[in-house]
Amino acid sequence: MYQYLEGKIVDIQPTYIVVDVHGVGYLVRVGNPFRFEVGSDDVRVYVHQSISDSAQILYGFNTLKEKQLFEKLLAVSGIGAKSALAILANGDQQAIVNAISGNDVTYLTKFPGIGKKTAQQIVLDLRDKLEDFAETDLFQTATVNGGDGENKALNEAMAALAALGYRDRDVKKVEKVLAEQPGETTDVYLSSALSLLTK
Repeated sequence: MYQYLEGKIVDIQPTYIVVDVHGVGYLVRVGNPFRFEVGSDDVRVYVHQSISDSAQILYGFNTLKEKQLFEKLLAVSGIGAKSALAILANGDQQAIVNAISGNDVTYLTKFPGIGKKTAQQIVLDLRDKLEDFAETDLFQTATVNGGDGENKALNEAMAALAALGYRDRDVKKVEKVLAEQPGETTDVYLSSALSLLTK
C-alpha cells in the first residue's frame, strides 16, 4: 500500500490530478482537484489505494489527517469512495468532525448520496472515534493561486460539483450566484459553491 506520492502535478481535471513521480504519471482521484496546481515544485499527496477485480484506484488528500478521515468514512456501512470524497471536498473537515461529534444529521444530509439513514449511521459509527481529529489545525491545506479567467474557473468548479454527484439544478443555482463574483480561482469558486450547498 502507498502512504503518499511525492512529485510534480502535471494535469488537473474535475475529478482527478496526475502526479509525475520520476517519469511515471499517477492518476489520483481527489474531491477537490483545484486545491492543487500544475507546477515545477514537488508536492506530497497522501493516497489511499483501492483494489478491486476490475480496477486499482488511488484517492488523494492534502494531509494525512484528511486521508485518515476518508478511511474512517469508508468503514461506515453505506459509504463508498465517491460519497466519502464528496463529504471531504469542501475542505472544511473540522466542520464534518464537529457535525459527527455533535450528532448533526441535518448537516451531513446536505452532501450528495447521503440520506438521513446514512447520516445517522455515520454518527453512530464514528462519533466516539474522532478524538484524534479535535484540533482545529489538523486539516490545514495548501492554497492555490491562478486560473485562466473567470469563465474557465467557474466552469471547472461546476464540472467538479457534477462529478461529486450534486444535482444539475443545484449546480445551476449556485452557478448563478457565483457568476456575480468575477475573477476568482477555481478553488475559491468550488469552495464557495460547496459552502452554499451545505448551508
